[in-house]
Amino acid sequence: MGAWSRRQFLTLTAMSGMTLILKETNISFAQARKEEKMMAYTAKDYGKLLGMEGFSETLLKNHFTLYQGYVTNTNKLVDTLAQMVKEGKVGTPEYSELKRRFGWEFNGMRLHEYYFENLGGKGALDKNGKLAKKIAQDFGSYEDWEKDFKGVGAMRGIGWAILYQDASGKLFNCWIQEHDGGHLAGCTPILILDVFEHAFMIDYGLKRPDYIGAFFKNIDWKAAEARLK
Repeated sequence: MGAWSRRQFLTLTAMSGMTLILKETNISFAQARKEEKMMAYTAKDYGKLLGMEGFSETLLKNHFTLYQGYVTNTNKLVDTLAQMVKEGKVGTPEYSELKRRFGWEFNGMRLHEYYFENLGGKGALDKNGKLAKKIAQDFGSYEDWEKDFKGVGAMRGIGWAILYQDASGKLFNCWIQEHDGGHLAGCTPILILDVFEHAFMIDYGLKRPDYIGAFFKNIDWKAAEARLK
């Protein structure tokens, strides 16, 4: 075999390098796709709440459907934003608006999960448990905390009433108007009450206090206490 020319050598080297790059790129794309699929969120089944006192089947099934929409839209945004990055569309108005939208969809999904998961309880808060003791310590008494939490939930407007625990351990009752704004940074949600109209109007119309009363009869205090640090 004759000696290769310099041009042939460089061409072969370049082609080999390109093949390696393409292989690595394919691997990274495949890995990214795999990671995206692993990140996909699945709507949880809260059918066990059907039959809960004070909550009609129609209201709950409508609420479950709305929650499932947040899960679907969160997954769509995860995929769409990842694709826009690959296509070099970062910084476009469309990318910016979808990025802003992501917190709304994701928090809408997660807050509903917290809400449904702290429902379905049958008993009262264990007054000797760590949550009851912490509430009494930070609010003076359970009764004062309940008045404050119900007061937050009954405020005019749509949103969420959330019992938060700060990293320091202190508890706060907080009003969140939009899913993605007003949350206390670094705090853990302990108890979530949905006071958007879809959570109660089918059953209670404008009688929000009656809905809040039904919510309190069905709190799963063990689930709430398990969130406490």
